[in-house]
Amino acid sequence: MSASTVVAADADAGPDRRADAAGERTRLLLHRPSVSRGAAGDLDAAIAWLQGTRSGATPPMLRIYRPRPTVAFGQRDRRLPGHGAAAEACRRRGFEPLVRRAGGRAAAYHPGCLVVDHIEPDHDPVVESRTRFSRFGELLTETLLRCGVDARSGEIPDEYCPGEHSVHGVAGDRRVKLVGTAQRVIGTGWLFSSVIVVEDGAAIRRVLSEVYEALGLDWDPLTAGAAEDVRPGLDVDAVEEQLLAVYREQHELLAGEPPPLD
Repeated sequence: MSASTVVAADADAGPDRRADAAGERTRLLLHRPSVSRGAAGDLDAAIAWLQGTRSGATPPMLRIYRPRPTVAFGQRDRRLPGHGAAAEACRRRGFEPLVRRAGGRAAAYHPGCLVVDHIEPDHDPVVESRTRFSRFGELLTETLLRCGVDARSGEIPDEYCPGEHSVHGVAGDRRVKLVGTAQRVIGTGWLFSSVIVVEDGAAIRRVLSEVYEALGLDWDPLTAGAAEDVRPGLDVDAVEEQLLAVYREQHELLAGEPPPLD
């Protein structure tokens, strides 16, 4: 997650590309909800706001929140024979099982995590879809570095929900996945979602151990953990503070309410 791409500015470019080319900061509506919509409701809201780019109702926006205990399965997971048993294992551990629309494998998160949803209207959202992974990887790695975490970008062997653009932390000989990212693109905009695991990595490891066993998927449980495993004492508030600081260097954040959902 490193190299950036220079794109010429033009009238039809999306807001992220126009601002990058002009050296300006884009304006983002900042939404920091204090009350969860529920595990399914939080996921559905992001998709609904993305769909709102079709009508122009959704402006460039950033939502940051602490999620309910959730295991988000990928579409491939749902087709595996062990999905029912995996979902039941989630419930036993106090996690709600959901199937997300994006790909990937099962990932878990809870209130010791931060979910970051960045949504922007864009007339041509596909052209920079790969570059977007690199750009957000750099932003998230920088956030954790400022928190005192030895953070690096790139997939680690046998991690859960493996991804080329994961962010991991290094603690001695152990490498721990700390951030997973996903992107959804439609004809009028894009949604880039990230989950930063900050606290209580043991709970993530326990539920994913049972889930992956039920699904029959191989992985290394030691790749699951939290940023506090790498930087003891780190908490969600501190990570959110640094995340906003990094964002403010690149964007103008305007606190407000997002478009209403039907």
